[in-house]
Amino acid sequence: MNLKSSVLLLMLLFAAVALSDRLAAQDQDATFDRIWQFAEWYSNDNNPVIQSMALSGRVQYEYGRVEDGGVSYDEWNVRRSRFGAEWELFHQFTLHLEAGFNPQERDPLYKRLTDFNLEWSRSPSLAVTVGKQGVPFTIDGSTSSKELLTIDRSNLANNMWFPQEYVPGIAVSGEQGRWVYQTGIYSAGERNREFGNFSASVFTLISIGYDLAESLGIDEALLRGNYIYQDPNLGNTFTRQLEHVTSLNLKLEAGRWGLRTDFSNGQGYLGRSDMWGATLMPYLSVTPKLQLVTRLTHIASENPNGVRLARYEKSLISGWGDRYKELYIGTNYFFYGHALKLQSGVKFAHMDDSALDGGAYSGASWTTGLRVSW
Repeated sequence: MNLKSSVLLLMLLFAAVALSDRLAAQDQDATFDRIWQFAEWYSNDNNPVIQSMALSGRVQYEYGRVEDGGVSYDEWNVRRSRFGAEWELFHQFTLHLEAGFNPQERDPLYKRLTDFNLEWSRSPSLAVTVGKQGVPFTIDGSTSSKELLTIDRSNLANNMWFPQEYVPGIAVSGEQGRWVYQTGIYSAGERNREFGNFSASVFTLISIGYDLAESLGIDEALLRGNYIYQDPNLGNTFTRQLEHVTSLNLKLEAGRWGLRTDFSNGQGYLGRSDMWGATLMPYLSVTPKLQLVTRLTHIASENPNGVRLARYEKSLISGWGDRYKELYIGTNYFFYGHALKLQSGVKFAHMDDSALDGGAYSGASWTTGLRVSW
């Protein structure tokens, strides 16, 4: 089955699912509520030591196909499989432990520790988190893979965010009025499956946002600026080779319509080129369960071979380029919010390679998958 036929088949599937949306929707939600309660193992606010214990995790299974100039590649893939738990302790601490596994290849089955951190907080204005944790910057990098509106993060995040995502560090975050903030210092490597070897250097994050929703009279309007400084070191393998990263993000939602934007700039080190990129992602909720999403992405590097291709594209082309353009068109169907959803997207992308050394690409890809989280 070629890419066009596969996409047409999926569109018909989404249409059929959407038509059944009105059939016993309330009964479906009540059933899902009962199923997802399995994750809530314990809850007792009167217990002075342990207030709650809940399972956490996600399973994401997908099919991906990419074509360029008559050459194609496709695969079924367990994209993410993570299991863990979260405990609320002493009315002010939260302990989170979670690990990633590889049930598809099973050698090794255990991939890495993602979360192992302890958070202290007595009010929304201040939280201190110590341990291995996510580092949120860029619009997609600050969004959990459980809650992405596209089936995968943009190639801007792939190039300028740190896709390892979970690194050991200390972070301080909170909300004060309409302001939100997070700042932290993290180990940049050298990476291993747990906490790393602490044999390289560090990076810092400063992130400040302002909530404009009330001023604009809409549901959501968060403007956020992020700055990363990383001390250059060859052993910084938790991260990308970028000394400075700045990222300005905007989240808007008004009724059925929404928009997310990202304007980012990175300054490379140890031979990595400087680069900049922009993403524009509008979306429309056709029904409470069916959503349409588009995304435009542009990335350019100052020097040749400064931009890498996205996940499935690099299965065909191993080289790098210097100017990348992308159009993504996708659909989401939420059976039970982000906890159970079907996502699919077609992406048309083009990479210029001024060095003419094997990085040029002009093709299309399709990815569809089921996302389950708890």
